[in-house]
Amino acid sequence: MAVPFKICIDCTDPHRLADFWAAAMGYEVEDHSALIAMLLEQGVVTEDLTVEVHGRKGWKTAAAVRDPDAPFDPVRGTGKGMRLLFQVVPEPKTVKNRLHLDLHYGPDNYEAEADRLESLGATRLGAYDEDGAKWILMADPEGNEFCCHA
Repeated sequence: MAVPFKICIDCTDPHRLADFWAAAMGYEVEDHSALIAMLLEQGVVTEDLTVEVHGRKGWKTAAAVRDPDAPFDPVRGTGKGMRLLFQVVPEPKTVKNRLHLDLHYGPDNYEAEADRLESLGATRLGAYDEDGAKWILMADPEGNEFCCHA
């Protein structure tokens, strides 16, 4: 049986990265407000663990995006398919990622998508054409590398 998973990305501003990656991938930012309201009412969590994001309560130190076409839990607001979780860590990024995402936009779209990603806060780091594969190496708003593929 295949194991479900999510990719966790360390960061300083989880909500900024969730917005960026949702726009980059056509994903949805998860809405955890119903879960947070329930946990606040039960006294399991306190208000200091939350923050207002897009007019609703979110977690202060975490945010996530999900595949909009995959099933999700409406009470928890979490996807049951592919997800990215952004979690606050105290230290900034200092070296190259050991893991990165490759976004496959296709040969007719990848350059325009790289332009769009730049307008969302990404940075171009280089362009490559090797053995018939073309891609643009980029960094998200916090410097995490990813590739925009043809």
